[in-house]
Amino acid sequence: MSRITVNDATLHYDDFGPSDGIPVVLIHGHPFNRTLWAPQAHVLSAAGHRVITPDLRGYGESSVTPGKVLLSDFADDIAVLLDHLNIERAVIGGVSMGGQISMEFCRRHLAQVRALVLSDTSALAETHAGRAFRNRLADRLLSEGMGGYADEVIDKMLASYNVAALPDVAAHILGLMRTTDPRGAAAALRGRAERPDYRDTLVTVATAGVPTLIVVGADDVYTPVTEAEAIASLVPHATLSVIDGAGHLPGAEQPERFNTVLLDFLRTQPFEHAQ
Repeated sequence: MSRITVNDATLHYDDFGPSDGIPVVLIHGHPFNRTLWAPQAHVLSAAGHRVITPDLRGYGESSVTPGKVLLSDFADDIAVLLDHLNIERAVIGGVSMGGQISMEFCRRHLAQVRALVLSDTSALAETHAGRAFRNRLADRLLSEGMGGYADEVIDKMLASYNVAALPDVAAHILGLMRTTDPRGAAAALRGRAERPDYRDTLVTVATAGVPTLIVVGADDVYTPVTEAEAIASLVPHATLSVIDGAGHLPGAEQPERFNTVLLDFLRTQPFEHAQ
């Protein structure tokens, strides 16, 4: 584990695999941390990729920025981290909020993107009702903490049947949510409530020919398959993979299936050697 001071925040991150491997940045969602990507980091680094998994500000071991953190703040943090690591271009991927940060990264730093991986996410701007909900939830987390919220959403973060079928996975995901600092979670919720529409960004990704992989759990209730299909319609060259037996977090629920899809995608790309 390493750390860097970025825009007045201390970010902790892991940097796995050979330094000359194709760099892959994996961005966790809310309210998790970098260990969500452990199954992918192990397999990708063993395959020769360099894998960078940061704790976003306010999550995991990274410092908290209270108040409001926009998706653009998270994306700019990743750009500074890449500069610090002397990585000119990387595969950028994320799940849920991490997918939206990845799209924001494309909007702001497209020249640094070798390929894009979007898992269980939505490109649409937040709705009026969604903004109100996220701000109310932020208030609740600050007053009550993360425990009650974690218990309420576990059967939506995972496919409901996996809560019982995969008890170790459910325990890990619950632990990640319960140990997240409520101030960091609330700040991200308030920032995400202001998220823009990324459909034009995806059209730009398509025009630029950025290799794109879209993954979604077959039983995701937060961002269902129709959301993934809508993203794919904007990036016609993209690969769309639906992971059976999974909900919102297929990389945790069905890591072998997810990893196969991700590795197959990366193997088919004519990447030049890493910088």
